[in-house]
Formats: sequence, C-alpha cells, structure tokens
Amino acid sequence: MTCASLESAMLGWAHAPNKGVRRIAILLFNDCSLQGAGVVAEVFQAANELATSGSGAWLYEVSFLSADGGMVTSSSALRVWTDGLDARHSSGFDALYLAGGKGALAAADDERLIAWLRCVRHNTGMIRPIAEGRALLDVAYAPERKEGGDSTQQTNGARAPESAADAGDRHESMRSALAMIKRDLGGATARTVAERLLADSCSNLAPLLGEDGGLSPGDKVRAAARWLQANCQQAISIADAAQFAAMSERNFLRRFKMEMGITPSSFLLHERLAVTCSLLIESELPVDKIARRTGMGNGDRLAKVFRKRMRISPTEFRIQSRRMVGE
Repeated sequence: MTCASLESAMLGWAHAPNKGVRRIAILLFNDCSLQGAGVVAEVFQAANELATSGSGAWLYEVSFLSADGGMVTSSSALRVWTDGLDARHSSGFDALYLAGGKGALAAADDERLIAWLRCVRHNTGMIRPIAEGRALLDVAYAPERKEGGDSTQQTNGARAPESAADAGDRHESMRSALAMIKRDLGGATARTVAERLLADSCSNLAPLLGEDGGLSPGDKVRAAARWLQANCQQAISIADAAQFAAMSERNFLRRFKMEMGITPSSFLLHERLAVTCSLLIESELPVDKIARRTGMGNGDRLAKVFRKRMRISPTEFRIQSRRMVGE
C-alpha cells in the first residue's frame, strides 16, 4: 500500500453521496499497519468508481477512525487523518475493520476504545479484525466481571464472532470487502475490482471472491484474456493465466480457443506486438530495450517475430510509421 494509493482512496470518500450508502469504518491507532487497512479502502474505492460509472444502487462511504481523532502515525511512519469516536457513530456501521500492526496490543488496553467497541458492535453488521487487530476484538468480547461479584458475563450475551480467532491477513480483509461488494453490486463488479487491484499478481482470484465454480467457463476465459492484456509486458506464462482462471492448463487452452478464436499464446503475442509497435513509433528506445520491456526477449527474437508476422523489421517499421505520420 503506497502513500499515493492510500491518499487517493481517502480523497475518494469526499465525493460519496449522503444517502443510500453503506457505512464502512476502519479503526486505526498509532503504530498500526496500513497494509490490510489500505487494501480495504482501495477495494471500496474501486467499487465506488465502477458503480458511479453505471447505474450502481450502492456506494460505500468509508471513515478512518481513531480514539482521539486527528493524525495517527502508522508503523511505516505514514500519517493518516482520522475522525474521533463521537455520537455520529452511535448508529453503527455496515462493516467495521480493526487495523493490525504492532500497536494493536497497546490499543487493546485503551479503555475508551474498548468501551466504544462494546457499544457500537450492537449496531454493526460485521466486525472484521485485520491480523493483530483481533486483539482488540478479543478484549471487546471478553467476559466482564460483574461489579461486586465473581461471576462473569458477555457485555451483550453474545459470543465473539468467528473472525476474532482468524489470522485476518491482507487477503482475509480483502475477501470480506469483496464479499460485500459481490452481494451489493454483483459478482462481475466484485471480480473487476479484484482484477484491478491484483493486475500485477498471478494470484488465483477464486478464493478471494468466494467462488465455487459459479462463473461460467466463458467468463473465466474472458477475465483471463483481460489479465493477459494488462500484464503482457511482464514475464508471464500461459500456465499463469490458467491459474488466474482457476482452470487446468489443458482445459484453459481448449476453452480459450473456443471463446476467443485464437490460442492464448497467439493472443499474448498479439498484445505484446501492439505495445511494441506503440513504443517503436512513440519512443526513441533502442529495439533491444523495447524487446525486453515488452516481454519479447531480445532484439534478435523481436526481429524474427516482426519479419514473420509483419514482413518487415522493427527498424523499418519505425521509419515507415513515422514517415506516414509526418505526411
């Protein structure tokens, strides 16, 4: 999670409407980790952008909260502005995330923070700890000793949710956010959000999206094609694309040809050549460097592919294309 991406996500909430929104809160504290918290913020921001570009019925309003409000300094020294815990939050949230990090144990000793958690949980649909943030939830759901007695009882008679015992790592927090988006805006939107955030990863999205084969083979192939297109300049393979689609490589090859009318290898090569042509026309980079930058290996291999596919060398293509543009 970079400073720029977190800042972008935070600025996005200022444009959220006041009506018909899902209220999401992320509880921060000094020395918290922004990794999981930032992922949650980016997931909902991406969903907001997709929903507002169409006819989305739901939008998500995310608040960053802390015990005292104001600036919170994370474990990475990034400072984040937060709202304090006040009466505005007494109505609760659709989802509340508790940041992790080395400061979680100290935050779990903050009596005001724990008292607030015990109060707000009554009106909150889901509370999800992120990694070490489960320490706060464990304390908030721990039995309280009755005044003047030895017996104990839960503050609301309910046992701690299963999530209190979860590892709650980066993917777990992302998974729960995507589950809400999937329920509100549909599986296609949730998957698009996941693809956007994991564009540089070969991770299989199915576990993150809670999918059990609900997507059709055609949907999986088209999603894999978009992934190949977005990552064509990287050192990726067809096996990576098959993993992304949650399909065996053999089945992926067969289904891809049926859906796209072309093999995955040819599709990937086509996308790499398209980027190569753009760089040849628009940049002054040497052919060998362009080949490395576009996943084509080296200049010699690129020249062979160009002559086979386009009946011309990369250098000749650059000269002719620029001449045509100048005419």
